[in-house]
Amino acid sequence: MKILITGANGFVGKNLVAELKNQGYNDLLLCDRNTTEAELKQYALEADFVYHLAGVNRPKEDKEFEVGNKGFTEKLLNLLSQKSTPPALVFSSSTQAELSNAYGVSKKEAESLVISYGQEQTVDVMIYRFPNLFGKWCKPNYNSVVATFCHNISREIPIQVNDEQAELTLVYIDDVIAELINKLEERKTKQTIYGEVSPSYKVSLGDLVKLLTSFKESRKDLSLPLLNDSFSKKLYSTYLSYLPEDQFSYELKMNKDYRGSFTEFIRTPDRGQVSVNISRPGFTKGNHWHHTKNEKFLVVSGQGVIRFRRIDTEEVIEYVVSGDKLEVVDIPIGYTHNIENLGDTDMVTIMWVNEPFDHNSPDTYYLEV
Repeated sequence: MKILITGANGFVGKNLVAELKNQGYNDLLLCDRNTTEAELKQYALEADFVYHLAGVNRPKEDKEFEVGNKGFTEKLLNLLSQKSTPPALVFSSSTQAELSNAYGVSKKEAESLVISYGQEQTVDVMIYRFPNLFGKWCKPNYNSVVATFCHNISREIPIQVNDEQAELTLVYIDDVIAELINKLEERKTKQTIYGEVSPSYKVSLGDLVKLLTSFKESRKDLSLPLLNDSFSKKLYSTYLSYLPEDQFSYELKMNKDYRGSFTEFIRTPDRGQVSVNISRPGFTKGNHWHHTKNEKFLVVSGQGVIRFRRIDTEEVIEYVVSGDKLEVVDIPIGYTHNIENLGDTDMVTIMWVNEPFDHNSPDTYYLEV
């Protein structure tokens, strides 16, 4: 199947092309601003399915809306109509088509042309009036508030919010692409469809800024958002895609002493804290117990032993651990415990605890095993 994609180098186009290739669709006819008239004509004659994503939304003059949206759509549909078997088509419109501004009018007129094409050629046409889209590869400081805020906040560039209460309806790019590809694979009847992408998210500008700012600050406080919230999960992924390329990494504070080091890696509000513990050969760490706090130890390099003693008994329990055999050791409450490096190299242990350390309520009591 040959698939024609107009606007292939745009935000939706780039993501669509990437996922189509992931799914094995490699016969793609890609049309962008550099495509010649002759190439477009040839593509139209070869196409078995069309994604019409090209359009103009930030021109220097309003008349460019008419040319770039209605005019180009008319040209494309005329070319497609010349085929003996015209292809089905998905058209990327906008919620602005419901408004009377120049952009909205041009999109509405293009929609009418698409509907007529479907009726006259008796083929499927599917129209999507997209709201505000967000995700990777969107151009900042152009027409996406999310892309602009992600780009600027990650670079400490001031942003301007005129109305914090203003509400946005947002749709994530991966959900858009899944819907578009689904329509490619499931088309069955000759009909006109005004489709919608689900889920969509409503958020105020003020809350959007607060959330994105918290992502930036998370590198300092080592926090992560509540990723069971699908919007936060998608927005966090989007934010990371706008990081400056020389700032992908950030340093952690290593707490060092003669025994080795202890470095906190991640804090979460509901899933605890992850740290990296490095023990030097021959040294023992720990010798404490907890009432409620519980931990998991995973030795990933070196070899050692984890010892336990329930605080009301004299019996010592030992678990030999090694980076050669990865296994998680739970640290139950009510047992004093320690970990000793038995090897001749540093021993590295990943440690998880069910709650971030709180200096005001440490729930940690010294007691030799």
